[in-house]
Amino acid sequence: MNKNLFDSNTKKSNIKTVEQISAGGVAFRQTDSIIEIALIAVNPSGRWQLPKGIIDPGETSETAALREVREEAGIETDLLAPIETIEYWYFGDKNGERVRFHKLVHFYLLAYRRGSVGDHDHEVDEARWVKLSEALKMLAFQGEKSVVEKASKLIPQFLEK
Repeated sequence: MNKNLFDSNTKKSNIKTVEQISAGGVAFRQTDSIIEIALIAVNPSGRWQLPKGIIDPGETSETAALREVREEAGIETDLLAPIETIEYWYFGDKNGERVRFHKLVHFYLLAYRRGSVGDHDHEVDEARWVKLSEALKMLAFQGEKSVVEKASKLIPQFLEK
C-alpha cells in the first residue's frame, strides 16, 4: 500500500470540527405598499446575504441579532419575533488550520427604526434595501431564502393597518 496515500486519507478524516453560533435578522421596512428588506454583500465574494454574525460571550442571540444588523447593515431595528434557526456545515481556515465548521444561525424578524444602509461596517462591501421578491432571487444561500420566505408570512401581522 502507498504510505503517502494512507497518510493523506488519515489527515482528511482527522479534520477538527468547530462549533459556531450566530444570530442575524430579516430587517424590513414598508414604503408606500412595498416591503423591503436589508441585504448585504461581503468580501471577497460579493454574494448577497442576510446580516448575521457570531454571538459574543455573555450576549443573547436576540442582542447579537440587533447588534449584527446595526454593524453590517447600518440600521437600528426593533426585534419582533424569532423566525427560524438554520444549521449548516462548511470548510474554512481557523488560525492557519483547515477545519470543518458546524454553524447554527438564529434569525429574527426585525422592524426598521432608523439609520442608513450606507453606514455599514468595513466587513461589508455594500448594504441595500431590496424588495422582498427581489431578495429571494438575490440571496446566495438556500437556507437564507427559506428564512426570508418564512419572514414574508410573519410581516403582515406587524404592519400598521
